[in-house]
Amino acid sequence: MMPRKRTLTSYAREYLAHRRSAGFELESAGKLLLQFAKYADRRSNRSAFTSELAVRWAGLPEQASGVYRSHRLNIVRGFAKYVAIFNPHVEIPPANVFGQAYCRVAPYIYTPAEVRTILAASRKLMPADGLRPHTYSTVFGLLICTGMRLREALRLKRSDIDLRNATISIRETKFKKSRMIPVHSSTVKALRNYAKSRDQLYPVQKADEFFISVRGTGLSICTVEATFIRIRSEIKWSSNSGRQLPRIHDMRHTFACRRLIMWYEQGADIEQQMSALSTYMGHVNVKNTYWYLSAVPELMLWAGTQFERFAAGPTREKP
Repeated sequence: MMPRKRTLTSYAREYLAHRRSAGFELESAGKLLLQFAKYADRRSNRSAFTSELAVRWAGLPEQASGVYRSHRLNIVRGFAKYVAIFNPHVEIPPANVFGQAYCRVAPYIYTPAEVRTILAASRKLMPADGLRPHTYSTVFGLLICTGMRLREALRLKRSDIDLRNATISIRETKFKKSRMIPVHSSTVKALRNYAKSRDQLYPVQKADEFFISVRGTGLSICTVEATFIRIRSEIKWSSNSGRQLPRIHDMRHTFACRRLIMWYEQGADIEQQMSALSTYMGHVNVKNTYWYLSAVPELMLWAGTQFERFAAGPTREKP
């Protein structure tokens, strides 16, 4: 039995602080874990941390998929292992009660035409004379041409963007890594134009973020994602041929894949370039970068073509 003076909520906060100190952000997982802990503390016997309690909480969303319920249960499983260090009577919930917790979704690789479409739709956001169209077209354009994470883009401070030297400093992102990335002159031009529009409409700074909302404050991830979904709906994108609907994160996949295809076409040293790409994208290990490239039809087609050329042997010159 767990001592009554320690609630599961207090253990959860302690556990999350420990994990975050190791570099894990745990934003959504942290919220879910605190929801579970508060749910457990409201039960009549809050001193008990049982498998039955964890499974019951994980299965609460009636309309949720098995993957999502498994995800909820896995969050509690990790927490239970931590609490069990202090209380051997804690039960570790079994795995895969609701099936596999992870199912990789094939990334949606945007075509150049689709990129132009989404940027054009962003420029039509209302109000037409406000900052919103400039903000979203610039944010999405930056994600597509640099492959940075949405969270990284929204956390950028004005001082992080050096337009004179065409570099962007991305500070303490995933796993507390920081990096500086060079950007193309066309990206510099777009960022400069946005900054000019932003400062004209909001001459008095309310926030230090580079990208701001219509209130002059920093943008939230939820707001950007909701706006993207609205734009996607207006474009009337559908999941044709079994493909999933495009997501914001797929812009990062698209950047990595298009870059690799370009290097293939140029005959570059792929192994060497992959190391540079991994650093540019802020990955701890180059294996994480390869994960972005796997199971992409465009790359599989290119790899198949290259193999056919190899299998056919060297071509003979005609006399």
